[in-house]
Amino acid sequence: MSKKKLKIAQDYTTTPGPRYIKEGSWSGEKLRNEIVFPQVSESIKKNEKIEIDLDGTAGYGTSFLEEVFGGLIRENKLDYDELVEFIEIKSDEEPYLIEDIFEYLKDAYENPDE
Repeated sequence: MSKKKLKIAQDYTTTPGPRYIKEGSWSGEKLRNEIVFPQVSESIKKNEKIEIDLDGTAGYGTSFLEEVFGGLIRENKLDYDELVEFIEIKSDEEPYLIEDIFEYLKDAYENPDE
């Protein structure tokens, strides 16, 4: 299976911001809508993995990451099982974020109305 790569620091920003677009620049909502959702959807259709590299930024707020990843299920209605199969997270600088992200996916799947 081939693999596509998305590096947040190069493809979006080195200074991730708030959760929602209305709250300020470089939001998680904008990243999800404009970059992550289209690229993840395309990867699933093409049956290729996508590596999302979190390294190289000033850091991430939990609400930012929850919006990006939990929002794929809650807002964009992607399938949990496909996301877990096709998404790979790279975070050498803050490895705990990998587990956090998969928890956000699981929570959005198990509690879709929250």
